[in-house]
Amino acid sequence: MPTIVDTIADHARGRVAKAKESISADEMKRRAYDLPKGSFEFEKALKDPGISFICECKKASPSKGIIADEYPYLQIAKEYEAAGADAISVLTEPKWFLGSNDHLKDITGEVKIPVIRKDFTVDEYMIHEAKVLGASAVLLIVSILPPEDIRHYIAICDDLGLSALVETHDADEISTAVSSGARIIGVNNRNLKDFSVDTALSASLRNLIPDDVIFVSESGVRSPEDIRNISRIGADAVLVGETLMRAGNKAEKLWELRKEA
Repeated sequence: MPTIVDTIADHARGRVAKAKESISADEMKRRAYDLPKGSFEFEKALKDPGISFICECKKASPSKGIIADEYPYLQIAKEYEAAGADAISVLTEPKWFLGSNDHLKDITGEVKIPVIRKDFTVDEYMIHEAKVLGASAVLLIVSILPPEDIRHYIAICDDLGLSALVETHDADEISTAVSSGARIIGVNNRNLKDFSVDTALSASLRNLIPDDVIFVSESGVRSPEDIRNISRIGADAVLVGETLMRAGNKAEKLWELRKEA
């Protein structure tokens, strides 16, 4: 039986097929390469001393449904930037996360910090599209991509000056990410097969990630104590989504978490 992540990935392939009817793959690629090459701003931001914070703009999720009834995404992104976020993650998946390419385009047009397109990348078209929309980075999820595609997509990112956050959930996936040449590896503490969360997962897998690879702990961060624990294992960055999205004062919540970094 297909898992939810398999279903979302299949839907993403359908989205790409439909998008190509409006803008062909060759045209999207041309538009991407006509833009100035990026300077890998996302990974540079994550190399700063201490823990870097990737703050997420997300209206909904498959496991929690609607997270934010009101979703002034541009205002939220600006609040993150003003409160010291190092980067912003923007969901563009439209069916389960209620994201939009327009959200990404609007945010990248207004903030100065790097922005990652958070989506289920299943085709190089989505990488070219991310570049055109102004993203500095894309997400590559090991569980939905064969190793040859991961290597190919990283090479495309390198050509465009984009960073690739390669997301893993177990030892085998980390091995695949490393052998594929990933420079940024994320450990998602949320299991995408059933959406359960285990914040100890990052610690248990930390020693499998080479020292010269940027390590990002993703999901499940709720408190300053979580940040302290992530700091102890030597994470370079943390991705925080739902906790910030549910906070009445997002800037205040981010300041509270950043004090422990």
